[in-house]
Amino acid sequence: MDLWDASQKVRDLFQLASEAAGFDVKNVLSNGTAEDLAATDKAQILITLVNLSAAALLAERGIEPGGFAGFSLGEYAALCAAGVVGVEQLFRIVRTRGELMERASRELDAAGGKPGMAAVMGLPAEKVSAAVRGIDGVFLANHNSPAQLVLSGTAAGLSRAEELLKAGGAKRFIRLRVSGPFHSPLMEGARTAFEDALAGFAFADPVLPVYSNVTAAPIASGAEARALCGRQVVSPVRWVDEETRLLEDGYGDFREAGPGTVLTGLFRALRPGVECRPAGTVNDIGG
Repeated sequence: MDLWDASQKVRDLFQLASEAAGFDVKNVLSNGTAEDLAATDKAQILITLVNLSAAALLAERGIEPGGFAGFSLGEYAALCAAGVVGVEQLFRIVRTRGELMERASRELDAAGGKPGMAAVMGLPAEKVSAAVRGIDGVFLANHNSPAQLVLSGTAAGLSRAEELLKAGGAKRFIRLRVSGPFHSPLMEGARTAFEDALAGFAFADPVLPVYSNVTAAPIASGAEARALCGRQVVSPVRWVDEETRLLEDGYGDFREAGPGTVLTGLFRALRPGVECRPAGTVNDIGG
């Protein structure tokens, strides 16, 4: 909440987010239960708000980016910062995305357990891919780093994948605290409904480069951005490819504008000398 205290622009963002979400976002962030914060329909609004708040304070402190990228949901704040969607409609978009993904996840719940996601550590991507090929209901979801992939799948599929991957030398198989099997074909119902909803929003061409999780390349137009938002729901996050492309395109100084330091760690895992710094708190941002 230090961002809220530090900037009137941030407080204005909180008001816009509350209006779009239909609940008091400041109260939920301050007093919400773990269940409140984990629910996809609320979490997507809250995380996007923190991302935008950090970016707003960076700008107020004179730190102007030359391009944008975001991991999964973070790509939406990147699209906003690049001028593709406005702030007010961004909150409505991510609210819709969260509601549709939460609904699709609940519909997938089965007697055998809830579908979900799991991080696999200690095996290269090709070995993980080979090990899970042919397991019903399991998909590669996120390529986080050279030694960390995330799977999405049914409860039974993930259990079978854990068996095979541990036998094949995986150091860790960690079930993630998420409410669904995101970035996989299991979310197809959410994708089609989300694409229908996106038709009601305006997407402009980027004013600064913004990179796609789906293609790992810069997004050329508003029309492409809209199409990729739909595809991202069911497509793997190609983060290693995206980081590599950013470095190839000349970016070398990164700020993680949002909660946590996960992306800072992933950049260092890819290329130890890369300058990536957390920028999710007033203390991180400085100035």
